Amino acid sequence: MKTADIAPFFATLKAANPMPVTELEYTSVFELLAAVLLSAQATDVSVNKATRKLFPVANTPQKILDLGIEGLEGYIKTIGLYRSKAKHLMEACRMLVEQHNSVVPRSREALEALPGVGRKTANVVLNSAFGEATMAVDTHIFRLGNRTGLAPGKTPLEVELKLLKRIPPEYLVDAHHWLILHGRYVCVARKPMCWQCAVAPWCDFTPKTPLPE
Repeated sequence: MKTADIAPFFATLKAANPMPVTELEYTSVFELLAAVLLSAQATDVSVNKATRKLFPVANTPQKILDLGIEGLEGYIKTIGLYRSKAKHLMEACRMLVEQHNSVVPRSREALEALPGVGRKTANVVLNSAFGEATMAVDTHIFRLGNRTGLAPGKTPLEVELKLLKRIPPEYLVDAHHWLILHGRYVCVARKPMCWQCAVAPWCDFTPKTPLPE
């Protein structure tokens, strides 16, 4: 994608959705961290379904610990890989209580030191909870970075660094929400819906998918 096309690409996404937010449901920074940790290789819909029952009962690190591993598993067993996620979440809660006074830290290093929290999860928390201009490259953003020509790369980190470099500063804080939602609902994996895509004029993908007959 030409540099001159990037600003109108994001201006169009912004016009359609001026204040984008994550589709994960949360009311605190800890709830967001827990939801993102649970969402790895699972849909936001499945995570929300589980956390709607979990969070009213346990929405702090100590309350999660008080549930015990079997109690926690009971709430999240509908989510894929729930056993390993329960273990990671319990260990992360223990560290938050013992090392951070039950407060989710604001630094990338401290976040990534928590069990089950990788670079992508840390980026989501830094962006959605603390308003930092980070780029959480999930499967949708990785696909869009390559397919549109916005930030071609062979690894999520390569795509992330290119996006941070190429996206104009005024769009950077919200960019990852716009790209995820666009990848989830329009520029879908199997066959992008180019015929209804508002940013198709600036996208390098060819040939554009025609309207199905």
